[in-house]
Amino acid sequence: MSIDHSAHRHPQHAVVIASGGLDSTVLAYWLAARHSRLTLVSFDYGQRHRVELDHAAEIARLLDSPHRVIDLTSLGALLTGSALTDASVAVPDGHYTDESMAATVVPNRNAVMLDIAVAIAIAVRADAVAFGAHGGDHTIYPDCRPSFVERFARSVQAANEGLLAPGFQVLAPFLTLTKTDIVRLGQALAVPFASTWSCYRGHQMHCGTCGTCTERQEAFRDNDIADPTVYRAA
Repeated sequence: MSIDHSAHRHPQHAVVIASGGLDSTVLAYWLAARHSRLTLVSFDYGQRHRVELDHAAEIARLLDSPHRVIDLTSLGALLTGSALTDASVAVPDGHYTDESMAATVVPNRNAVMLDIAVAIAIAVRADAVAFGAHGGDHTIYPDCRPSFVERFARSVQAANEGLLAPGFQVLAPFLTLTKTDIVRLGQALAVPFASTWSCYRGHQMHCGTCGTCTERQEAFRDNDIADPTVYRAA
């Protein structure tokens, strides 16, 4: 596990895209451990697992950070064909494959969220936006790849010339990490894993069988860390 600290500096104030999941929560705690002031921003885009927003709010409370929820439900209603926004598309079970992961793609989701986060950062004079994309996302999610982050950061500079805080950064420090790495890092940071949410099915309990639940369970097991999550299919 290695984070390239030379690729960025620690921001004074970061707007963090917070889903309530493992990746964004560990990211928020990682930034807080580096004494960054945080503003957590979540998005309601009509996702079937909207319960994640409650978990994001709890993480913000634990970090004593402001939390804003952006209503994108009207947009989400137009984004049919994804298991996350379209009730007619089944959430895939088991280990992710390229084919099954494709069902969970929400078109341009991270790019939309990041654009909004940048606008908020300008308004509150934050010097960074951050999101928790990691190495396991690269194959299927184009807006989680290093090439996207690099090009998005350039577009931010062009679109907001003269408006950004000095040294403004788009941070995705987990791009080379696996989910197992992120859980290991979270353990070292005393992240409250029980307060995080991963399941795409959106019940009141993790299903234990969908791709994100499977990935979550393996990340704890591979680290020999007790998984505090309650699963329906235990």
